[in-house]
Amino acid sequence: MAHVVDLKAIQDAYARLSSFLHLTPVLTSTTVDEKIGRKVFFKAESFQKTGAFKIRGALNAVLSLKSSNPNLKGVATHSTGNHGQALAAAAKLTKIPCSVVVPENTSLVKIDAIKGYGANVVFCKTTQQSRNETCERVAMETNSVIVPPYDHKDVIAGQGTISLEFLNQVPDLDALIVSVSGGGLISGIACAAKSLKPEIKVFAAEPEGKELEKSLRAGKRMWPNPPRSIETIADGMRTQQLGQLTWPIVRDLVEKIVFTVNDEEIAAAMKFIFERLKVVVEPSGAVPLAAAFSPRFKDVLHENESLRKIGIVLCGGNVDLDCLPWIH
Repeated sequence: MAHVVDLKAIQDAYARLSSFLHLTPVLTSTTVDEKIGRKVFFKAESFQKTGAFKIRGALNAVLSLKSSNPNLKGVATHSTGNHGQALAAAAKLTKIPCSVVVPENTSLVKIDAIKGYGANVVFCKTTQQSRNETCERVAMETNSVIVPPYDHKDVIAGQGTISLEFLNQVPDLDALIVSVSGGGLISGIACAAKSLKPEIKVFAAEPEGKELEKSLRAGKRMWPNPPRSIETIADGMRTQQLGQLTWPIVRDLVEKIVFTVNDEEIAAAMKFIFERLKVVVEPSGAVPLAAAFSPRFKDVLHENESLRKIGIVLCGGNVDLDCLPWIH
């Protein structure tokens, strides 16, 4: 089935972006390997510019917009933080104004970072409806183009460039575990990875309350409407539903088994990464390792002996160090 993004779009995005980005490193840990019983490779997007993978999609979208619209007046978005930072940074790089709508409970470290890149921050209520309505109003007032956090073909293609790098760094990966919120990251990664290596398995890792597996097994959207946000310490993953563009890609390319982890497991994995990998990750970045430590993933490995090399994407490291979840 044809999707809104294909391998060529992702390769074109990489050609557009690579001179602006860090080539993020791949890390390993013998302790993790022993604990899981497989070789595990961590793609450290926490070291990316703006501290998260989101710059890939945001900058690809802004560069594409500017090439097709030289008189672009500005860009706007809504975000819990990382996409907002990324779009603000992309706008600063390309010298255009940027407005970011953030829910009123967004962490101060992310708000300060968005402002640090020169963007205008506008607060809204914590509902998806408020985010969308406020963003539309701000875009109209500023004559800006909205760049959504995940449901946009250029954003998805930009995120997919992670797969191009990861499979170049570790060509014989058998599986990937990827955080899923609105689906921009996992849909881009799955598009590229499955095109380059059709036998690779892409697994979704989610916080409790998302319930992606129910929709994957049904082959259709099973989430209740109106769209809602879920309660989780993984503040970059509070969107329950996948997007209209990302859902068909995930439905078709991602494994039906989804690994669901709770806040306690996320915090434990996050602390493990701090202590053992010596890397700062935010809760959303720790979700895939929490999934890999889960009994259900061990069952999957037991049933699939061919899955010898596992890739995990540490998607971001923007965390408020005064509010670490294991400190009470």
